[in-house]
Amino acid sequence: MKKSKHPKYSRILLKLSGEALGGPGGVGINPESVHSMAEQVREVRDLGVQMVIVLGGGNIFRGLAGSERGIERATGDYMGMLATIINSLALQDALEKKGVPTRVQTAITMSQVAEPFIRRRAVRHLEKGRVVIFGGGTGNPYFSTDTAAALRATEIGAEVILKATKVDGIYDSDPKKNPKAKRYERIAYLEALQKQLKVMDSTAFSLCMDNKMPIIVFDLFKPHNLRRVVMGEKVGTVVTG
Repeated sequence: MKKSKHPKYSRILLKLSGEALGGPGGVGINPESVHSMAEQVREVRDLGVQMVIVLGGGNIFRGLAGSERGIERATGDYMGMLATIINSLALQDALEKKGVPTRVQTAITMSQVAEPFIRRRAVRHLEKGRVVIFGGGTGNPYFSTDTAAALRATEIGAEVILKATKVDGIYDSDPKKNPKAKRYERIAYLEALQKQLKVMDSTAFSLCMDNKMPIIVFDLFKPHNLRRVVMGEKVGTVVTG
């Protein structure tokens, strides 16, 4: 089959875990990992694709883990949201050093460091060729950054959510523990829910299902993989209706 020279998508949301910024250990901010991620984003933005990014904060602080150690859950979640904003600023810095104009919008107001989330303004940034990073999750405790990704993708009219992971798709069991684990090329939302395949948390997943938002789970750590996904190559697992 002849490869297309044009991107398959014109507006995408990339969901990155905080651990992806933490390098091999998944903790803190690893400058090499941040710059390699920024390079993949730049490559796709140079194709003319409009791009928004939602970042997790697990490399710095995870609210759920904090609550298990005695921190009040809502407080822990707000701390986690602030961690996502730190990550957003780190990625913005790396992108702008590569000549990619970038804006950070946050769900928690902090006007000295970022814009507040305003949907119409975010869309305008995209139309002007800027990458927009959404920090602060949804701004509410008890909601994950996966839910923030599903919500923002729907709000800004993205065509697909690209969920970057350390594995090359969705498997029927843990490929690290089971060498015979089977990878799905495509799977329906309901089947993924019934088989309890941990694609996203159930709130985020339901939001995608209700709004017919396709999700592609892929390995970001292979060079040029993000570009390959955007160009429509068969990379990772596609979750659709």
